[in-house]
Amino acid sequence: MVDHPTPATPDPRRIDVRAFNRDAWDAEVTRGNRWTLPVDADTVARARRGEWSIVLTPSRPVPREWFGDLVGARVLALASGGGQQGPILAAAGARVTVYDNSPAQLARDREVAVREGLAIETLEGDMRDLRALPDDFFDLVFHPCSTTFVTDVRPVWRECFRVLRPGGALLAGIVQTFAMCVDEEAEERGEIRLVHPAPYSDLTCRPAARLAAQLRDGEPLAFGHTMEDLVGGQLDVGFLLAGWMDDGWGGSHPIDRIAPAFVATRAIKPR
Repeated sequence: MVDHPTPATPDPRRIDVRAFNRDAWDAEVTRGNRWTLPVDADTVARARRGEWSIVLTPSRPVPREWFGDLVGARVLALASGGGQQGPILAAAGARVTVYDNSPAQLARDREVAVREGLAIETLEGDMRDLRALPDDFFDLVFHPCSTTFVTDVRPVWRECFRVLRPGGALLAGIVQTFAMCVDEEAEERGEIRLVHPAPYSDLTCRPAARLAAQLRDGEPLAFGHTMEDLVGGQLDVGFLLAGWMDDGWGGSHPIDRIAPAFVATRAIKPR
């Protein structure tokens, strides 16, 4: 019998979070994570007929009026790879660019685009750095709860504001601050106890043994942000808040008994 060495656990102090999460989300594609499963042909066909809905948060569809007229609209699906939202928006008539940190997630979008004859551009990069994209270009930025996977959210809002045309809209999914501060072990017993400080970081708040396993297994690193950064940060760069929607896990999580863990916002870049 051959002994296989146990993979070394990375030193948390030396981790490049962007690179780690890129590889981790590539692995999530292999594992079949919910957010990596591309839409089927019937969903695309219905979107072409105008029968579609998509989510920024786990369960509640985004109000259709938040999107405006999608036919011919330039849409940036930011940190939204996985072959889910981008193809539906493209089938609904938008000119879609999917920008994501995970090559495997972007491959999902290309897979659906080829299969369904959709024109979708894919770009790999950090959601906090959109220098590859021009100023005042997009009509809509669609951005799910991906800020959970970066350490600083304010650069995301600055870049979204820059690439949107005046009058354009940012639709963003947000994990509420308190939802990242729960005790994991209590949560697994169906209890909700707030124990971690905000802003939250897997690297500093998770118990050592759990963090070691997470790093060894290559599971995505998560970070919680204050509502001042998540919503106030949008206002500080110049957005005007025009829509708010609460959401939860759809009843599948004990936190749903307490309060909605997620928010979707619609923010407008003034003309």
